[in-house]
Amino acid sequence: MDESKACNLDYFPENILIDVLSYLSIRELVRAGRVCKRWKRLVKDQRLWRLVDMTAWKGVTSRILWLLLRQYLGCGLRCLRLRGLLLSARGGTFLSESWLKALSTKCPRLSKLYLLHADLRGLPSCLLLPPSLQVLELRACELPHGFFNQTLPSLPASSQEKAEAASSAGVPKQQKGRSLGSPSGILIERLILNNVPSFTDQHLLSLTSWERLIRLELRDTFRVTANGLRSCAAKDGFCGVEGLSRLKFLEIGITGRQGYQLQMASLGLGAGWLGLEELSLGGKEVGPGLLCASRLKDLKRLCLWACTLSEMQIVRSCRMLRGLRHLEFLEVTFQSRQCPPVVEGEGDGEEDQDSEDAAGGNSSNDENRTPEMNDPIPSLRRSLAVLLPSCTLIFTNCSVHINVD
Repeated sequence: MDESKACNLDYFPENILIDVLSYLSIRELVRAGRVCKRWKRLVKDQRLWRLVDMTAWKGVTSRILWLLLRQYLGCGLRCLRLRGLLLSARGGTFLSESWLKALSTKCPRLSKLYLLHADLRGLPSCLLLPPSLQVLELRACELPHGFFNQTLPSLPASSQEKAEAASSAGVPKQQKGRSLGSPSGILIERLILNNVPSFTDQHLLSLTSWERLIRLELRDTFRVTANGLRSCAAKDGFCGVEGLSRLKFLEIGITGRQGYQLQMASLGLGAGWLGLEELSLGGKEVGPGLLCASRLKDLKRLCLWACTLSEMQIVRSCRMLRGLRHLEFLEVTFQSRQCPPVVEGEGDGEEDQDSEDAAGGNSSNDENRTPEMNDPIPSLRRSLAVLLPSCTLIFTNCSVHINVD
């Protein structure tokens, strides 16, 4: 009994202690490092600083960021999530150029950066972000003009001459014409913009110079118009494919702001978009966007979420998508003019079974099927099974709204 009372955390191996410390938040982890010298050394272990989430820590200042960078963050950092404060009355800049440069030097393996409620208008360009980033996610942030440009803003005449003189010394002639915004300057492959009202067509046009961009997700970006999407579409030009030529995944969704006048940005999908393989549409613009998506010849996966559609809209649009292999409906409300949907040929079990198998159904036994697997509108599955025999259909949390007209 006395031996059990004398036992404490000092008897545990360091690997177990590190596993225990991994359940603490960043703020609690910093406080745990003040317990003793051993804990201070354990807290600095890079296994605890691979995924740093500070979105729950309110009131983070630039001083706290410098403290974390100098004492804790290092080569083990892979993902960083920060939360700022828009229209802040605090002195100083939340993300300064000097801090971002130090972050790039000390954390060369940082691949994902998530910013929430951050005011980025103090940064002239995204070139100041760590060059190792592959995923950039911005939510409810403020952006300056030209933030996604590949070149930094021009310097004043006096400072520009000094910079050119300093850079020309010891630089080969072949490299003098290269700017900071070379095609290899931005290596981001996935860009996520969620509720960023300051994102406009001008920002979208700047993304055409990103040679590594594969996935683009636009949610509640109200200032993006159909003309902006058409100008950025991957299409054949004089020098090959122009626009977002490497883009494989595109998401467009507007779900917020009741009564907002829609710009119908999804109409820009009618430009064709060569090479686009995956498309996700959600919110209030799904109807027009789905009709224009029928022109996407290379489309293989389509996801429709949080919208209201009729069976006729879906069948008419998917009739042209012969190459579609995956079709998902997520929280979709189907409009039906019938009374509760009745399966035609209900007594013919073989026909129903063949239709479900062709559409990627699981089993015809209702007892073994979960509510999510039940078809909200069986006639739609049968129609799509005939049009797209090799396409897999998925219904998740869908419902049917019956109009008695």
